[in-house]
Amino acid sequence: MDPLVIAGRSFQSRLIVGTGKYPSNPVMVQAHEASGAEMITVAVRRVNISDRSRESLLDYIDTSRYTLLPNTAGCYTADEAVRTARLAREAGLSHWVKLEVIGDEKTLFPDNEALLDATRVLVKEGFVVLPYTTDDPVVCRKLEDAGAAAVMPLGAPIGSGLGIQNTNNIRIIREFSHVPVIVDAGVGTASDASLAMELGADAVLMNTAIAGAQDPVGMAEAMKLAIRAGRLAYLAGRIPRKMYATASSPVEGLVGR
Repeated sequence: MDPLVIAGRSFQSRLIVGTGKYPSNPVMVQAHEASGAEMITVAVRRVNISDRSRESLLDYIDTSRYTLLPNTAGCYTADEAVRTARLAREAGLSHWVKLEVIGDEKTLFPDNEALLDATRVLVKEGFVVLPYTTDDPVVCRKLEDAGAAAVMPLGAPIGSGLGIQNTNNIRIIREFSHVPVIVDAGVGTASDASLAMELGADAVLMNTAIAGAQDPVGMAEAMKLAIRAGRLAYLAGRIPRKMYATASSPVEGLVGR
């Protein structure tokens, strides 16, 4: 597979996975291994930073094997998100951040205006910023102009499992983006992940689709294969859609009896 490159760093896997909602930490570890992912996102608020003597989520993540991507989940203002990102860096987690600024408690849609403000601040402070946003091509362009290392448009609301609701927007975002496009949120099953890649997405980030599955480890492997299949299909180029049938065995040139 061709590598995914973000901010000059290469990854062989184009699947990014999360750490929430698993039935147990050991199951999470097995799912991470089955997914083949190289980057794992962790909510800063779920990490025990102040007292390292107590059990922490980080005890179950091999940081020599996986790249940590702290996220600002649960932040509702730009200032709050910026403070959370700074805390993650000061605690030694990473200067990379999945930036989330939630604008609505029910839908968990992002506040794009606050997201832009926070992106500008963090980029100036040397963070590698990957902002979670709506599937709005204009907002994605503004985030890129603000210095985002990638843009992360949602496929559907967080944890909904609805799959990609607006395929055309993802295509448009990919067409005009000069940074990686990572579909984040809404994936429910392997076909959703494959579709995201076939649309041209550079990667997919997911959590609930794996953690909430009846068999998280099996679903993690399915997602790994779906990502690979979708990427290969995108690179290979699909046949054009046609209104009528086209014979797979052409009759031209056949000699009559």
